[in-house]
Amino acid sequence: MRSAVAFLTTLLLLTSGCAALSGSQGGEPDYALTAEENLVLGSQALENKDFLKAQKYFEYVRAKFPYQEAAREAELKLADVDFAREAFPEARDQYQSFIKLHPTHPKVDYAAYRSALTHVEDYPSEFFALPPSEEKDQVEIRSALSTMEEFLREYPESQYVPEAKQHAADARRRLAEHELYVARFYQKRGRWKAVAQRLEAVLSKYPGTSYEEEVLFDLHDAYVKLNDQKRAQDTLRQVLRRLPGTPAAEKAQRMLGT
Repeated sequence: MRSAVAFLTTLLLLTSGCAALSGSQGGEPDYALTAEENLVLGSQALENKDFLKAQKYFEYVRAKFPYQEAAREAELKLADVDFAREAFPEARDQYQSFIKLHPTHPKVDYAAYRSALTHVEDYPSEFFALPPSEEKDQVEIRSALSTMEEFLREYPESQYVPEAKQHAADARRRLAEHELYVARFYQKRGRWKAVAQRLEAVLSKYPGTSYEEEVLFDLHDAYVKLNDQKRAQDTLRQVLRRLPGTPAAEKAQRMLGT
């Protein structure tokens, strides 16, 4: 008898749990009368991470009120839903579609910035059990740098410019770290020409990072190893130009003997 009661109790709990889950994720929401009210309800659902309900509200606005400004807002919000649920390629596609369809919209800079931000959010994991990020594929970081730089060119007056500049600088730093990682690999094997090529790439592609001093002096050493005194001297002169008034410049001056 007790086992039968326990079974029925468990069954009821499971049934009620499934019903609750179904109620929050399935079926149609209670739509409001106006587009603006539905946008608010969708935004509340998005804030509560009820992505399916948020998506339904925004799709309803887009379909029911296609000629109102609220429909454009719903398009952006649908991209935000994908962004929030970490479906970054899908979000990127939606932001890019918005830009193409509404190039003069007041929020087109928001769409462009968020599109670039999808690459940042998709960076290689920094989880401690995994290899360091500089050892991993750098595709998303390169994409983040190129899209952030494009955003800065296209929307220099945008309110998102300060954040875009920070992300671009961080991407340069990460890519410089990757080039340094590869250069260290070649250093250990005495492949000095490859070392020089990697370090030159850091200076030309990712200038202004905190690694500049280290890169310049390592590049000087690589050219010394290659018996290329002219390039070694030119590298020290680069230190003077790039890092004037610093201890690094004083060191380069002494090494030049001037």
